[in-house]
Amino acid sequence: MNSNVKKILVVEDNPVNMRLVTDILKRENYRVIQAVNAELGIEMALQEKPDLILMDIQLPKMDGLTATTILRSKESLQETLIIALTANAMKGDKAEVLAAGCDDYIAKPIRYKTFIKRIDELLKKR
Repeated sequence: MNSNVKKILVVEDNPVNMRLVTDILKRENYRVIQAVNAELGIEMALQEKPDLILMDIQLPKMDGLTATTILRSKESLQETLIIALTANAMKGDKAEVLAAGCDDYIAKPIRYKTFIKRIDELLKKR
């Protein structure tokens, strides 16, 4: 595997959204790891050390903001980019996701070109 290929962990419980995000990222030559809930996402992040984590906020049992707080407490993941994926693009939501430790957020539904442009920009900054 090319070491320049960026690894992205997608934490998403909705199969349609997971497939869409995964297909877009793979089409753009990113390596994608999937987790269907927050607990598995934390486990996968610690194991795989992704370059970026796309974290759904509305997850069963543990929500994405709680998972982000846990991930940020892990020394090995302090520098990992965490981007919230949320359908809750209301005023005040950005402040909430940033306070939980996310680097940014992307509102759903995602649009291919703006989504991939934002992912590319964030990864180039690192």
